[in-house]
Amino acid sequence: AAFIIDNDHDPKPLYYQLLAERGQVFSWEYYEKGPELWKVKISKTIGDTQTETIGEIVNKDYRKAQVFKRYGIDFCCGGKKTIAEVCKTKGIDTTQLEKDLEVMSDEAYSSENDYLKWDTNFLVDYIINTHHRYVKDNTGFIKELANKVAKVHGVQHPEAIKIASIYSEVADDLLLHLEKEEKILFPFIKELVRVEADGSVMPESLLGNVANPIQMMEAEHEKAGEALQMIREITQNFTLPADACNSYMILYKKLDEYENDLHRHVHLENNVLFPKAIDLQAKLN
Repeated sequence: AAFIIDNDHDPKPLYYQLLAERGQVFSWEYYEKGPELWKVKISKTIGDTQTETIGEIVNKDYRKAQVFKRYGIDFCCGGKKTIAEVCKTKGIDTTQLEKDLEVMSDEAYSSENDYLKWDTNFLVDYIINTHHRYVKDNTGFIKELANKVAKVHGVQHPEAIKIASIYSEVADDLLLHLEKEEKILFPFIKELVRVEADGSVMPESLLGNVANPIQMMEAEHEKAGEALQMIREITQNFTLPADACNSYMILYKKLDEYENDLHRHVHLENNVLFPKAIDLQAKLN
């Protein structure tokens, strides 16, 4: 779909209005640029599902993560795959998925979470202060709750014991993971940003390839994501047993919340921050 507008002045304010309301789902092409007439062609863009990755689609419009989640598609750790690849692997109807994504494109869009436009240092601080803080604040409580539910309900519901065991391992790994990011990788990335801003010589501490620690962090993300997905499957999408107590209900609610936060957290790192860091180091070299 496309249309052309004629105007007696530059209609650029309309461009910004559409961008704020709809996101990057249209192209803006000037046919004439004044001084008496401005002619612009506005076209709806359709993503190329053969080449555009899941992560790239979510980067353009985070709301589409909801659609992928509904289909059981991993948009964070699996963000480097295309729609075609994922649909083939999981036996999903590509046409229906694309229709559902298109419906989401037609709804009003908020540019509030256009993470690609965020300053790199701000993005790092946001991840630490929002997602790392969430993990640190909630991990101990959920671990304690999982152990309590396993102890009380483990005989009637053996899956509760398995959930507590899986979560305990992933929780310990994640806390160590955050420490490595905050003490090693993130300072490395911030130093790259400083070197670019100052125009200074690359210090010896930055001569290593940032892609190496990133690769390690991505592998750890995948392990955590698989563990939480296993919990979701064991609980049948957090369906409570008939005799569930309040602790059981709170546990399932918190585990669901924890996984959702991790999805956004990992998406921001794997699909936004890490590519920025790799590109920046390549530019400086």
